[in-house]
Amino acid sequence: MTDPIEFLKQLISAPGLSGYEGPVRELIQNAWQPVTDRLNVSRLGSLHGLKSGSGAEPRPSILIAAHMDAIGLMVTSQVDGFLRVTEIGGIDARVLPGQLVTVHGRRDLPGVVVQPPDRLLPDEVQGGPVPLEELLVDTGLPERELQRQVRPGDLVSFAQPPLELGDDVLAGHSLDNRASVVALTICLELLKDRQHSWDVWAVASAQEEETLGGALTSAYDLQPALAVAVDVTFGKSPGANDYKTFPLGKGPTLGWGPNIHPKLHQEFKKLADRLEIPYAVEVMPLHSGTDAYALQIAAEGIPAMVVSIPLRYMHTPVEMVTFKDIQRTGRLLAEFICSLTPESMQSFNWDE
Repeated sequence: MTDPIEFLKQLISAPGLSGYEGPVRELIQNAWQPVTDRLNVSRLGSLHGLKSGSGAEPRPSILIAAHMDAIGLMVTSQVDGFLRVTEIGGIDARVLPGQLVTVHGRRDLPGVVVQPPDRLLPDEVQGGPVPLEELLVDTGLPERELQRQVRPGDLVSFAQPPLELGDDVLAGHSLDNRASVVALTICLELLKDRQHSWDVWAVASAQEEETLGGALTSAYDLQPALAVAVDVTFGKSPGANDYKTFPLGKGPTLGWGPNIHPKLHQEFKKLADRLEIPYAVEVMPLHSGTDAYALQIAAEGIPAMVVSIPLRYMHTPVEMVTFKDIQRTGRLLAEFICSLTPESMQSFNWDE
């Protein structure tokens, strides 16, 4: 069995920005090979793993999607031997100065995000947070060598190593959403020795941070009867409102809103109660901000659910999760899959 802690450290140490997921996809493919019956890569770069059910054919299928892409930066230009960058995915520029990065040019180059002295900044940004367009990446290379090694469009990924805090907490970049990839991997490993009637499609989706294109095309291609998006949500920290955030170590959240099928939400709640898995209900009154939106509207429409892992400091290089929440999420997914019977779809009507 894959060590979930070490696997998560490997995943967040690998590049794989939104639209450029190749390096992290290879790691996931290696982990899923022993616990799936078939693997393939979609035309948009999502990884599909099939775990065949035991029911009579034609079997219904459930799709579990965890996006593998990460936020990061892209080079836009060079100035006096420094790199100007733009964002891939949403980034809070306030935390960038001083961060270690890797510039993926003709070769990988170490770098650091820097900001000019305050008195040299434009008057309108002096004395406050420095916007991304005023930040620079310094690789230490002479200007001519930098021009040979790096071009506009090259990627820049965060390079901070994973940091274990206590016995159960990990901090690092790209935990959104590679923590959920680990939860899905735990689910697959639990299913390896369990009987389940339905086919299971495990999907490490591409491009969630920018386009939702991976989940949308995978759902259209695979045509599941049900779909679940596994993602992260805002973890509780000092000064954060209780109704907008959720404590770490207290279990996953179960989404509720227009992207969520009422019957799926009800069944996940009932199952979590029966298994004594703690959870919170997360109200999502608009677009859920997850792959569930794309899964729900694929083809003629797919009943969808969102299960989320609380995470502090989202979209920063120092995100934080607990392994306990990841383990609970993986178990809840596996138990839900095993609870599905050939007749289950008959009860999935839109009835609030």
